[in-house]
Amino acid sequence: MSKKPLNLIHLSTLVAVAILVGTELVGASWAAGWALGGLFQLDPAVSRIFEVVFALAGFVGLYFFMRTAVRHEPIR
Repeated sequence: MSKKPLNLIHLSTLVAVAILVGTELVGASWAAGWALGGLFQLDPAVSRIFEVVFALAGFVGLYFFMRTAVRHEPIR
């Protein structure tokens, strides 16, 4: 059973999209955690927890976005 070769155009598109969308999504969610911590004048440790939770939510969103992107732009 032979595998199809990699489609380098689709692969480069997916890498570029992952970098662009990942930066936007994770950065915006991290900043939202920081902003909420400052808005409610929370303790710095609690503010960091907010930042980490929101950043993890951004990574989860990026995972689901990339899963859908790979489905529409198959690399093989």
